[in-house]
Amino acid sequence: MSTPPVDAYLRLRTESGLTPKRPDQAAAALAGSWAAAHIVEAGTGQPVAMGRVVGDGGWYFLIADMAVLPGHQRQGLGDRVLTALLETIRAEAPAGAWVTLMADPPGRRLYARHGFREVAPDSLGMALTL
Repeated sequence: MSTPPVDAYLRLRTESGLTPKRPDQAAAALAGSWAAAHIVEAGTGQPVAMGRVVGDGGWYFLIADMAVLPGHQRQGLGDRVLTALLETIRAEAPAGAWVTLMADPPGRRLYARHGFREVAPDSLGMALTL
């Protein structure tokens, strides 16, 4: 399991509909990953799906950057990436790890199949972009 190269990370984000980022942001984000997984296309070797975990190694683990290129969606690649990330957390994180994510509408069924549940109204996701 590993992160894709910076250029592939940027392309996966943009082409799958995630917010575009700059190369310096991508390099720092990928270097700061607690765990990551990506899938490459047979024949081309080009990354077509990815996801990563940002975490402190003790308690908090955030699933981030789940992305599958449009031409490769609905083939189970997001499920494979998420499964690999959760297996890593289960194997390496201490018991009681808190795994969170922000679920856009297209991914909600995938996350629910893996046991994620909405926490509202008890908790509400919030964000601040600087």
